[in-house]
Amino acid sequence: MALTPQDIARVANLARLELSPDETERTLHQLNGFFALVEQMQAVNTDGVEPLAHPAALLGDVALRLRDDIASEPNQREASQVSAPAVERGLFLVPKVIE
Repeated sequence: MALTPQDIARVANLARLELSPDETERTLHQLNGFFALVEQMQAVNTDGVEPLAHPAALLGDVALRLRDDIASEPNQREASQVSAPAVERGLFLVPKVIE
């Protein structure tokens, strides 16, 4: 899959970015390089390879040092939303960006 400069312009528009022609060309080159790498990875035969739930699974039974899932910071939602332009029922309101 190769992108065109028009694809980059469309994505930049959706992201509300203004790209110069040099930036557009560089972004096009970088994204097409990424897609080429993905195509190379997809070409690898992975038949019979079991998916890993975690990279440490390769080492066998390893006891991971995980901390308890306990909130360590106080809830500061109201303080964080004071400077927001629009808030409703504790949620930030943002402009619609989907076409």
